[in-house]
Amino acid sequence: MISILEGTADLASILGFALLACVVAFVWSPILIWFLYRFNIVKSKKIELENIESQKGKEKAPVMGGLLVIITVAVLTYFFNWHRNYTWVPVGVMLLSALLGAVDDLLNVFGVERRSRKLKQIFTLIRVHKNLKMRLWYAITLPWSMFKRTSVWIGSRTSKGIHVHEKLLLQFAAGSITAWWIYDKLGTAWHYIYLPFDIDIYAGWLIIPLIILIVMFTANAVNIADGMDGLAGGMLISSFSALIILSWINGFSEIAILNAVTVGALVTYTYFNIKPARFMMGDVGSLGLGALFAVNTIAIGEIGSIFFLGFVFYIEALSVVIQIAGRYTLGRRIFRMAPLHHHFELKGWSEEKTIMRFWIIHFIFVVFGVWLALH
Repeated sequence: MISILEGTADLASILGFALLACVVAFVWSPILIWFLYRFNIVKSKKIELENIESQKGKEKAPVMGGLLVIITVAVLTYFFNWHRNYTWVPVGVMLLSALLGAVDDLLNVFGVERRSRKLKQIFTLIRVHKNLKMRLWYAITLPWSMFKRTSVWIGSRTSKGIHVHEKLLLQFAAGSITAWWIYDKLGTAWHYIYLPFDIDIYAGWLIIPLIILIVMFTANAVNIADGMDGLAGGMLISSFSALIILSWINGFSEIAILNAVTVGALVTYTYFNIKPARFMMGDVGSLGLGALFAVNTIAIGEIGSIFFLGFVFYIEALSVVIQIAGRYTLGRRIFRMAPLHHHFELKGWSEEKTIMRFWIIHFIFVVFGVWLALH
């Protein structure tokens, strides 16, 4: 376990930042709510969710409510907790991921349909296009075209917004920034993977692709889980609260304060997001906060516990992976619908029951993750 106990901030001060963020978010939330409703920032309904009971009536609730958390965290961190060693990169990665999400949200609201050629069409053009240069171009760029088309497998069926392959590339950039910071700037202690019960594994440069994968997967996991009123917000409160404890115990005062500010802002967001939601998080919030959670967990040396600290988020994401694998290998669905919260909803659980049970299950595993991290 990485520990830098010098200069540890007082726990009361850290919790004070959580209260400050909560109050600040409440103060300016009416401005954000007015803005979202004034400009009718409402995302088009996804085709696959049209028959889900809980989604009926939500087309009037605006997206991009996650800005309440992102902006509050960024501003308070800049004025009160701006440290080059420990907060620049986490906040920068959060803002980069949030910007990606914001562009996607806005394109889904105000954009036009974007279509790409199927692989079958590209192979046909390589064979029959009249222009030799174009035939060569399609042949040379075939690997890129295959990446674009196969990435659609893991995306929802929307014709607007940023395409999946574009998201993956930008998320790769965010993960690479994190990996560079961890590997090159924080020191050799971060070249190890610290597992519970004093098991240390030297990863060396292999920590770089691992960090990139974790950041990308976690950001998308939170995005996937953001499908019911209050679901993602409530679980993120548990996860970031655990990070407050672990950051403080390990002596990472700046990161503990960053986590505390995030929790305070999330409490306010969740207050407005509980059914019936005044707004929804949107990609701007889910991608930004998912990336921040991953970066902060890695920065305090808790890769070994991250799966449990973000348990339900990862389970939701894995349910999508399993569903895709079942569809393309077995020719059938494994779940009634993925992600998992919709599976239980189609089995007869109400939205409220699903959310509360997921909150409780997530909390239990987060506590288990903290317990593991302390061993």
